[in-house]
Amino acid sequence: MLSTKNLINDYKEVPPSWIFEYYCNLDEKLTGQEIMIKSLFNPKDSAPSMGLYVDKKTKVYKFKDFSSGKGGSAINLVMELKEISFNQAALHIVNEYNTYMLANPDEKQLEFKAQAKYQVTENKPRRWNKNDQEFWTDFYIGTKFLNEYIIKPLSEYTLSKEEDGELKQVTIKGEYIYGYFKKSGELYKIYQPKNKERKYIKVATYLQGSEQVDNHNILIIQSGIKDIGAMKSLELKVDCIAPDSENVMIPELVIKNYKKKYKYIFVMFDNDEAGIKAMNKYREEYKLPCILITDGKDLAEAVKAKGPSYIRQKVISAIELKTFALS
Repeated sequence: MLSTKNLINDYKEVPPSWIFEYYCNLDEKLTGQEIMIKSLFNPKDSAPSMGLYVDKKTKVYKFKDFSSGKGGSAINLVMELKEISFNQAALHIVNEYNTYMLANPDEKQLEFKAQAKYQVTENKPRRWNKNDQEFWTDFYIGTKFLNEYIIKPLSEYTLSKEEDGELKQVTIKGEYIYGYFKKSGELYKIYQPKNKERKYIKVATYLQGSEQVDNHNILIIQSGIKDIGAMKSLELKVDCIAPDSENVMIPELVIKNYKKKYKYIFVMFDNDEAGIKAMNKYREEYKLPCILITDGKDLAEAVKAKGPSYIRQKVISAIELKTFALS
């Protein structure tokens, strides 16, 4: 039984797993597993886009909300949810935890054990078909680009993990599954545009487009491969790269090296809250100007809706305006 003598006064004594269970209103205990829930910050979230996971370095739970771009520790979650300071969040957690434990004196913390995660271990390429053609050409992306950036259709891929000395495997099959590969032949990402719950599966860290850059004066940092493909359809003399996701900052040293090579570098992410927030972070940390195209959720959707000629002029105008301001 927990008596008032045993009440805590430091938020660090509260298990991070309990904080996530309580403030996320989970119906399961966190004992090391990774789970996805609907965003607590985006009421329009129709599919789970907020992940709770065990950080590899600290061995404690953290969160990443892909819908809003928010993420961090348990106390970061409370700060964001309540819109309060660090000290206020710490006090709030202590009060809530003490109240909860007084009401549930017999509850015990379950044993915590970081669980193995499924990893992509096999993939099986297939031939292109009509569905693939219709999907990619909607964004004015053709065979030349798909071959150059080594995008292949897959008939299936296998997820594996070892748990309690046993190898567990799951094979996923279906249409609209694409593998993104490095020039070495290594798979670095799986793209499933029709899978609302898991559109992307990261297999390896990779700066997308970094092996295809040319010697132009302008570099544009974009959200992903599909946007790079849409940009190529505009036939502009620019190079394009994309991090693993908008929420992953390209390392400072890499940016410094690119600044030596290119006369101008722009950031062009999605036209939504997460994309705009990520662009602002690049502007603040790396002093990089940003371009926002508002004709679609992202550049690929804008090209699909308005066509390359129309979007080409908008991008040219935005670049000219930014370069004039920088000169």
